[in-house]
Amino acid sequence: MTVPAVAIKKGRKFDQVLDGARRVFMRDGFEGASVDEIAREAQVSKATLYSYFPDKRLLFSEVARIECNRQAEEAMEVISRGAPIEQVLHEAASRILRFFLSDFGQQVFRICMAESHRFPELGRRFYASGPALVRERMSKVLAPYVDSGILRIDDMELAANQFSELCKGDLFVRALCGLCDNPTEADIERVVTGAVGMFLARYRA
Repeated sequence: MTVPAVAIKKGRKFDQVLDGARRVFMRDGFEGASVDEIAREAQVSKATLYSYFPDKRLLFSEVARIECNRQAEEAMEVISRGAPIEQVLHEAASRILRFFLSDFGQQVFRICMAESHRFPELGRRFYASGPALVRERMSKVLAPYVDSGILRIDDMELAANQFSELCKGDLFVRALCGLCDNPTEADIERVVTGAVGMFLARYRA
């Protein structure tokens, strides 16, 4: 059954519900997380939980949105602004790929891909807090290097999207398919270095 788009209602125990849900989703995954368990973990009644989130998928999408934003803010803080472009891109690519490979990142991707056709709101929220957020932040990272003439980018949105996709390499797909449960640092470094090299081969001035 398709779930209509709904506005999330906030209240006194809203953050409490989200904190409890995050712990349960991270521990049990989406399918394993029951509404009863989330309510227990959050120390609220099921009625309170449902008053904020009438559907578990909507609750998961909000947890995912907050987590994606948290990681994006953290990444922006550690990326060395003004450093050589190779260093900045390497730091960004490593952050992006490690999120893709994390248990949470893969859960978000699998669930949103599986449910978006039945729950369009989930797809919209996933895109806004995932690909669109990465594009926005990478555009801000790249812009000073375009202004200074180090990069030549005519279509910033396209370039930022391309960088994000390069960061996945084959490693992300293999992880999703269960073929690479524990990628090594060498595996990650190989994809990150390749992504940076390919991007600069196209956009270095």
